[in-house]
Parts: sequence; structure tokens; C-alpha cells
Amino acid sequence: MTGGQMAALAVAAVLVFWMVGAYNRLVGLRNKVGAAWQQVDEALQRRGEAVAPLVAAVRDGLVGEGAALDALLTAQAQVAAAADGLRPRPVIADAAQVLVRAEALMAAASARVLALLDLQAELRASDAVAPHVQALRDAEPRLAFVRQLFNDAVQAYNDAARQWPTRLLTRLFGFGTAGRL
Repeated sequence: MTGGQMAALAVAAVLVFWMVGAYNRLVGLRNKVGAAWQQVDEALQRRGEAVAPLVAAVRDGLVGEGAALDALLTAQAQVAAAADGLRPRPVIADAAQVLVRAEALMAAASARVLALLDLQAELRASDAVAPHVQALRDAEPRLAFVRQLFNDAVQAYNDAARQWPTRLLTRLFGFGTAGRL
């Protein structure tokens, strides 16, 4: 083997080892996004479990506000559907944006219902309603926390995928840009 062939072989070996390392790093970061998504998904499900019992408990007490309650149920259904779309591959940016839009609708609908309940303190304080209101309110800080963990994992993944020369591998191996929540 000549010196030129040895040099070419050494360069090829370095490139292969670099590609394997870069690929493994991206896979590891993608897995961290998936783990963070599982926490978001759990928090979304927990909040979703509080919505239907709350609506059932307050429907008779909020006479004339059926539209607000129906909007809350519809928003929760949209969040659940968006989460179902993101669950298989949490690094799909378009699916994350669908969830962001559904979450905005959910925030508006839940704020409306909670404001209506604040106007009717007696109903809000009743034993049938208070635990559900508290469950809905308790879900929001947890959701905000795990959403931030997810966004941090997405940022690390996206930063790694955009770095030179790793970004050359992103298309080759099908790594895309993940979406933030």
C-alpha cells in the first residue's frame, strides 16, 4: 500500500467514525425529545381527565353557558387529537404546531369557564365542583414545566442538527427539524 492510499484510507476511516458519532448523537437527542414528549403527553392526559367531570358537574349550574362548556370539550378533543398526531414521532414540527394551536384554543376555553365559575363562587366551592376545578388549575403549572423540558430538548436536537457538518447527515438519514410547544 502506498502512502497516498494509506492517507486516503485514514481520511475515509475518520469520516466513517465521525458519521457514526454524529448519527448516534442525533439519535440520542431525538430520544431525549421523545422522553420529554412522554411527560408532556402524560400531563395533557391528566388535564384532559379533569375536563369532562368538571363540565358534567357545572353544566346544570351554568345555565345559558352551554356554548362555553361545549367549547371547552371541543378544545380538549382537539388537544387529544393533536397529541395523538404527535405521539408516534414527537420530532415532527408540523404536528407540534397543530398541538400549539389546539392548546391556544384550550387555554381560551378553560379561562372562559373558570371565569364563569369565579362569578359563581357558591357553585365553584361546592363539593361536586371544587375538586375538578382544582385538578384543572393544578394541571397547568405541571404542563408548563414539562412543556419547557420538551422545548429545551427540541432546542438541543435542532441545534445539533443545524451544526456544520452534522447538517449534511440530517437529510441523508432523515433527521428533520423538531417543533417547539
